[in-house]
Amino acid sequence: MVSIQNLHKRFGKNIVLSGVNLDINEGGIFAVLGPNGSGKTTLIKSILGMVIPNKGEIHVLGENIKKSSNYRHKIDYLPQIANFPNNLKVRELIRMIKDLRGKTNDDQRLIELFKLEPFLNKKLGNLSGGTKQKVNIVLAFMFDSPLIILDEPTTGLDPISLIRLKELIQIEKERGKTILITSHIMNFVEEVSDEIVFLLEGEIYFRGSINELKTKTNQPDFEHAIASILTDNHA
Repeated sequence: MVSIQNLHKRFGKNIVLSGVNLDINEGGIFAVLGPNGSGKTTLIKSILGMVIPNKGEIHVLGENIKKSSNYRHKIDYLPQIANFPNNLKVRELIRMIKDLRGKTNDDQRLIELFKLEPFLNKKLGNLSGGTKQKVNIVLAFMFDSPLIILDEPTTGLDPISLIRLKELIQIEKERGKTILITSHIMNFVEEVSDEIVFLLEGEIYFRGSINELKTKTNQPDFEHAIASILTDNHA
């Protein structure tokens, strides 16, 4: 599904990714974790072709992303910060994205799921952060792509919407999708993830299940295991 070999990226003198090797197989939920500045967003944006690595190769769905951009049509992406045009209405934005990417039968179901009907004729600039995030989720899930990338998907969500998001992620997993998630919310990660990849200073420090991480760090729970990694590496 996604194959990354010897990926390096620096911004000026700042080394962000340093020889990352990662293979993600088809199907399942993978959480990419790490402290701020560990390279999570750069890794995600490299997969999307939004950041050009200094060295290394990325293959997505069998395609070398340097040679073609067609693979992007097979990815649904939820950005951490959705910079929507403030003057557009919600309905207009959804229609515009559908026109760009092709028709979908799922948008109405998602609009109802996240109770967005009262906001369809409101301008995006007048919406709360949480409501914008629900629009963001609808745009990410309304197409039927094999790979879904969610960058901090829980931001601003109320508890009911968070439950619906988790249910939606599980449904997509059951349909055979591959889902990559970044999140700072450890209980969310623990609830939905099949496997985690922990980045530290641009390198993969750990890859495996949460139980394997707890064993490796000799900690009783996931949050303490993560804290143990950070403490050990900043001692």
